[in-house]
Amino acid sequence: MGSLFEDIDDTIFDDKDVLAEEYQPDEILERDDEIGQYKHTLKDVLFGRNPTNVMLYGKAGVGKTAVTTYVLNELQAEAETRDETSDVHVHRFNCNGETVFSTVRALVNQLLPAHAADFPKRGLSTSDALEEFYSQLERVGGTHLVVFDELDHLEDANTLLYDIPRARAKGDLEDARIGIIGISNNYKFRDRLSSKVRDALNEDEIAFSTYTANELQNILRDRAEKALVDDGFDESAIRLAAALAAKDNGSARQALDLLRKGGEIAERNDDSTVTEHHIDAARDAVRRGRLKDKISDQSTHAQLVLEAMARIENRGDTPARSKEVMSVYQEVAVDREQEPLSTLKSVQNHLSDLTMLGFLTQNQVNEGRGGGVYHEYELDMTPDVVFGTCDELFATTF
Repeated sequence: MGSLFEDIDDTIFDDKDVLAEEYQPDEILERDDEIGQYKHTLKDVLFGRNPTNVMLYGKAGVGKTAVTTYVLNELQAEAETRDETSDVHVHRFNCNGETVFSTVRALVNQLLPAHAADFPKRGLSTSDALEEFYSQLERVGGTHLVVFDELDHLEDANTLLYDIPRARAKGDLEDARIGIIGISNNYKFRDRLSSKVRDALNEDEIAFSTYTANELQNILRDRAEKALVDDGFDESAIRLAAALAAKDNGSARQALDLLRKGGEIAERNDDSTVTEHHIDAARDAVRRGRLKDKISDQSTHAQLVLEAMARIENRGDTPARSKEVMSVYQEVAVDREQEPLSTLKSVQNHLSDLTMLGFLTQNQVNEGRGGGVYHEYELDMTPDVVFGTCDELFATTF
């Protein structure tokens, strides 16, 4: 009996990894303006000055992380060529679902010498963790840039963003220098910070707009030429994938997913070229996958609020006011063995964020002097996608 896979001897992909989410291109296309802003903001590092803090805003898939990686790699490489420039160290951490303590602890562990024991998970305070963090920064020396991805999901971001920028002023750092690079999908994140934190942070902002269809075509064509064999794609596939992603949310990640999935469908059908028909066939699978990823990217309580909206939608009770959502959210939190948020304002903040991200639609209702003005919410996706994703997410928690 022959091998199960012996008949597989050809592939439409030359380098499929080029279409993967974690792939870092050598050249960043269609982000010259943002790279230019970044370059200007971080130039002080090359002259031994304190780094300027930076906040990046934009929807998922618009290049924030890729541009950050590219710019920081270039900065480190340039610093190595200059004798007068101190070493530049880059630390990265994803804040989704994290506390200030767990975040600082993770950074400490990145800095500790290889032979040292990890910083304890329990028994010490956030102040203890920050003290050790500064101690390790001083030990290593040089300039440190800390990249906080999904910073808007960090529990009590005010504490972290107030303490770190003031480290030298307080005497916690003398030789080492530190700068914060925050990445957020939430344009309103800064508004939630206290005024004293905004003053301490004193950051430069870089906003990443969504990609246009033409920009996505250029990105897709470049990746397709690297990922697929010669003559492995038709221009019709590039145009359709770009148009679909631009119409949805302007995400390069979504466009690349469409191209990858289209290639897999073409390969399954023994077709040698990816065409618009393969992209069209990939639409539903990619959309469901993207929705699941977007839900997974949210904080725990945002997921619970979204599941509450899905329950309300499923029983036909939408549009719903925030008080109704609050009631169902508390039920969902108990069912998922989570401690629910206690204030209506907290739930309203999550509803606002979920609306901005495209999960919900919001309508303003004006009932005049007697009834006042309030908002009602509806789910803007299939409830089954929310239920299935939340079942998977919370099943892995316990």
